[in-house]
Amino acid sequence: MQDDSRTPVLFFAPFVSSVMSVEPQWIDYNGHLNMAFYHVLFDRAVDEVFSLVGLNQDYVDARHASFFAAECHVLYKRELTESDQVRITAQLIAFDEKRLHYYLEMRHATEGWLAATSENLSLHVDMTTRKVAPFPPDILANIALMKAAHSMMPLPVTIGRIIGMPRKTAITVESMTGEREPETRLSNSDALNRRDRECADGGRTPCNARRPAHGAAARIRGRRK
Repeated sequence: MQDDSRTPVLFFAPFVSSVMSVEPQWIDYNGHLNMAFYHVLFDRAVDEVFSLVGLNQDYVDARHASFFAAECHVLYKRELTESDQVRITAQLIAFDEKRLHYYLEMRHATEGWLAATSENLSLHVDMTTRKVAPFPPDILANIALMKAAHSMMPLPVTIGRIIGMPRKTAITVESMTGEREPETRLSNSDALNRRDRECADGGRTPCNARRPAHGAAARIRGRRK
């Protein structure tokens, strides 16, 4: 079959999507764009950017392969409301023979403020077997050209960010109740009784390796160099 893919002459860094609008049915009871539809807007931009390297509906139909989302981390920075218009920029962070790691920013189309970011990992999939498979050489070459263009951009500061909160501000059960959970402690005699039971395991563990030191014997051993 003849290869109809064409290597683009130029990749913008970053890629900038077409203008997209917040649709009325996407507004939730909080009066703003529901979190799920940020993903819809990001996904539409992903279709636009990777169609440039040949990953589109025609590719699926002709090559029986596609790319699937494997991981996504979205940061919601500012509310969007009905009829707001946005553009999304895309930066290819890294790739290999089967994976794409890329970063997206959603900004208000006219005012320029940041509404959300999305860090993603996608996998190339053979649609016949539904298993991860290598990109064909021509697609991989196109991706390499995109990466070369995007390598001139600084790495976004949120790449690899994990969810968490400062330890000093985290509320614990103990701080709310004023009580500590009871700790189970064994007395010396309980520990020795347990040791005797464990020694009945057929000699798999030396009994003296489990016996705690006490009194003068412990002090003597503690002074040895």
